Amino acid sequence: MDANELAKRVAETMLAAEGTGPAWGLKLEEIREGHARVSMVVRADMLNGHGYAHGGMIFALADSAFAYVCNGANHASMAAQASIVFLDKVREGETLIAEATEVAREGRAGVTRVAVRAGDGRTVAEFTGYSRTLGGAVVEV
Repeated sequence: MDANELAKRVAETMLAAEGTGPAWGLKLEEIREGHARVSMVVRADMLNGHGYAHGGMIFALADSAFAYVCNGANHASMAAQASIVFLDKVREGETLIAEATEVAREGRAGVTRVAVRAGDGRTVAEFTGYSRTLGGAVVEV
């Protein structure tokens, strides 16, 4: 199994084990070594009091893409810290796409950047996640 196949298997296994991703309708669009693109459609139950996508839902989508990247080499990892900048609002029915790329890894620490865009291509948010490898595998190989 090559690195891209492993990353995809890890992401599929993680998504299947989650309660959150399936509940939100999260879709794995593209998974490869050091990269993940995931999407979800914004539903009425994901809106804030102003009628736009709740920031927590946008963060959660970005965080999920981040998780698939930092675990993709099959080293169990978790977020040590993450931040997000919200740039545009999103309405019900729009598709959000989070594209995550690992930009640095040194020992047990990693940095992943995630761009969140709407289906029409406009940038909705920019997320940076810092991961820490815990040890152990995510999937048996």
